[in-house]
Amino acid sequence: MSLRTIVFCVLGAVLLYGMFTIGFPFLLAMLIALLLEPIVLLLTRMFRGGRVTVSAVVCTLFTGSLLGFVYLIGFKIVTELIQFWKNASVYLSDAKLFIEDSSVRNRLFYKLLPYDVAEQVQRYVETGAGMLTENLKSIVTAISGYFLDVAKTIPNLFVFFVVFVIGLYLISFSLPKLHQSFLNLFETQSRPKVAAVLSDLRRAIIGFLFAQVLISLLTYVVTLVGLLVLNVDYPLAVALLIVLVDILPVLGTSAVLVPWVGYSMLAGDMRLGIGLIILLLVIMVFRRLIEPKIIGDAVGINALAALVSMYVGFQLAGVIGLILGPVLIIVYQALRRVGLLKINIKLEQ
Repeated sequence: MSLRTIVFCVLGAVLLYGMFTIGFPFLLAMLIALLLEPIVLLLTRMFRGGRVTVSAVVCTLFTGSLLGFVYLIGFKIVTELIQFWKNASVYLSDAKLFIEDSSVRNRLFYKLLPYDVAEQVQRYVETGAGMLTENLKSIVTAISGYFLDVAKTIPNLFVFFVVFVIGLYLISFSLPKLHQSFLNLFETQSRPKVAAVLSDLRRAIIGFLFAQVLISLLTYVVTLVGLLVLNVDYPLAVALLIVLVDILPVLGTSAVLVPWVGYSMLAGDMRLGIGLIILLLVIMVFRRLIEPKIIGDAVGINALAALVSMYVGFQLAGVIGLILGPVLIIVYQALRRVGLLKINIKLEQ
């Protein structure tokens, strides 16, 4: 591998990392503009309108739909969470009273034991109940602090959204010119190869998004079946909430099921608590089994490469690495396929 190729790969990796961190609103705007481009071209041909007008209409419809979705889903969930944490102290008090009442009801059981043993067991139960309640209070306080920190980031999220929307409009308006300007950076004979790489990358990104949708749908089905078996109220809505939270890398399925397990066990519903633990394990194993295969097939890399790239990417760059890792593999394969990157290892005798 020549020095020029090594420098090109390093600069490309740095550029991709920068786009996935500092430049993420622009990267997201570019991605959405690429996804909306077929609709823009179709409407332009149908109505024979100018690109700017059609792009403005399509971007406005997309932005309006996005805001509507956030309002209907996001704010509803946030409101319910805030209300839950306001009542968390009441729930904890009820749980403690339940444990104390259970201790009183179980005195008949203690009478069957020797006096010293029964007294020791009762003391352990009461001490454990107190420690559990205090630990739950600490958890509630920590989570409340987390949501407070999230609330402090709202101004940054607003700035991110404004930059994203403006970038979406501007990129959509001039996407063909941007594409041609990028190709003009390369020599004439290299442009078809670069265009092929961009085409592969676009196809892989779209495939990745569809793969995530498919994984979410399959997770929803598994979750719904589990909730129906457990005879939970409102299984359709609860399964949807679990899947929506599962999409968020920082939270995941456990953010919903673990507190639910704790509350169920404190309330004395051991069957539901154990069932939810089993459901959580099934969902986690199911996702780990299907995710590499589905993503690998969607983006054009094998399951092992997808798994390794996602794991290494996560270890090196955190949540961003889950996406950045497969993207680098896709770019590498596309560069090799068109001949822009050649690696031939020769072992001399």
